[in-house]
Amino acid sequence: MQSCFHLAYHVTDLNEARAFYGGLLGCREGRSTDAWVDFDFFGHQISLHRGTPFETADTGKVGDHMVPMPHLGVILDMESWTALAEKLEKAGIEFVIPPTVRFKGEPGEQSTMFFRDPSGNPIEVKGFKDTKGIFAS
Repeated sequence: MQSCFHLAYHVTDLNEARAFYGGLLGCREGRSTDAWVDFDFFGHQISLHRGTPFETADTGKVGDHMVPMPHLGVILDMESWTALAEKLEKAGIEFVIPPTVRFKGEPGEQSTMFFRDPSGNPIEVKGFKDTKGIFAS
């Protein structure tokens, strides 16, 4: 089995979370109660619990951008990244950082986009043409 991460965090409304993570992002719903719901977040497990989301601030300097910290992120292949970016744009998602290429022509070149879930939790989705670039320096 390839390892995967598990992350649990707060959302303000489980029905909004279901519509966003399940409906818009296409994440398969797993177990749930009246207080939390699990999702298959691109092969990883997230557990969304009803509560007050963590505080974030745009304090992470990456390239020319200040990114929200902390944030959740996932890395996709370019075909999946492009399809998701197009889907989010068509849905009218407000991007913190719109789909863009970062570190163009350098080791670790990547496509990235930042957006927030309905509770304000920041999410980054990266795309790589070649997975060897993920840890390139």
